[in-house]
Amino acid sequence: MTHIIRLHHALPLSPEVVKAINEMDAGLRTAIDTAKAAGLPLGLIVALLHSPAHSETVQMVS
Repeated sequence: MTHIIRLHHALPLSPEVVKAINEMDAGLRTAIDTAKAAGLPLGLIVALLHSPAHSETVQMVS
């Protein structure tokens, strides 16, 4: 996962939030690498990651 671009919030984030984001990123990287190693199709991995993002977006705009 060498082609990752992290988006940053326009305002400064607290160290606690930065730590939580870094831990979440590490967990996601590990989970994605594990899924790839198990042979999960990349499209399925993308769909599984996109679904919760879509649900959260729908909640935010509703």
